[in-house]
Amino acid sequence: METDVLLRIKDLHIGFRINESFYNAVDGVSLTLRKNEILAIVGESGCGKSTLATSIIGLFDRSNTRIQGEILFKNKNLATLTEDQLNDIRGLDISMIFQDPLSALNPLMRIGEQIEEGLIYHTKFSSHDRKRKVLELLKQVGIQNPNRVSRQFPHQLSGGMRQRVMIAIAISCKPKIIIADEPTTALDVTIQAQILDLLVEMQQETGAGIILITHDLGIVAEVANRVAVMYAGEIIEEAPVKELFLYPKHPYTRSLLHSIPQMNSYTNRLNAIEGMVPSLKYLPRLGCRFSSRIPWIRKEAHEKRPALHEISPGHFVRCTCWKEFHFNKVKGDGTYELYAN
Repeated sequence: METDVLLRIKDLHIGFRINESFYNAVDGVSLTLRKNEILAIVGESGCGKSTLATSIIGLFDRSNTRIQGEILFKNKNLATLTEDQLNDIRGLDISMIFQDPLSALNPLMRIGEQIEEGLIYHTKFSSHDRKRKVLELLKQVGIQNPNRVSRQFPHQLSGGMRQRVMIAIAISCKPKIIIADEPTTALDVTIQAQILDLLVEMQQETGAGIILITHDLGIVAEVANRVAVMYAGEIIEEAPVKELFLYPKHPYTRSLLHSIPQMNSYTNRLNAIEGMVPSLKYLPRLGCRFSSRIPWIRKEAHEKRPALHEISPGHFVRCTCWKEFHFNKVKGDGTYELYAN
């Protein structure tokens, strides 16, 4: 239902200055986030995921960034707000969990003081109530000795504990939207699972919408409700999570899934995606941006101006090349031969 929509992004373009020209790192992205939903945005490094996330709360250098389009929240276009107006929203309505908590946390402030900052800015709690709330938050995110941890500095904590502190800061004012940018990067598998469980638990308690930025398809399958796949600044496929994993369509999505090592595989060969992501400056702005990495697909299969097509309810795919896509392997003479999908 439309009344469930928390955030609506319309035809968003974000360009960075290189010399005297701007080059779009996010190009025509449209998305919606609903209440009680975890929307995963996936893609390899450099595809524009983090740029999209940080643009929502205006964390960019305005003098070297050009932003066009709409980021609608509570009938306001966040893309046009001033820094002071954004400060009233950051932390209170929209919060962010960064992928590197050691860099995001202030190394010269105690943990309790950093969690308390948002409460000072956005609430009218007394000093006593803020201190009590800090301890409650630390306990809520699974930290066993909140009194001791609140007096420590970031470098005294493990990676998993620092990420829990970041989550405590993010949920301190019960925001409606949480942006989690690679929240389990550099954590071991056991801690990853704990952090993901904690995020889902917090989301279910508050009813918040979560935008989960990741390149880990295993995480997506475990926690997401809906998935948007990004490549070279564009959304190239969007679908409910089960549909995407069962019926992936775009060649890039299929290639990502195909590259995951399989336990029941009878070969030691890893399935890599041919070619490289084009650089921002030399990114082709017309035609299918993935075409150079699937050269065995005929040119006529690609649209000149690829659009998102709804091929089933809620399942969108960019370009028509998916209809002819198949996997190939390179033979010794440099030509391609078909092999089983």
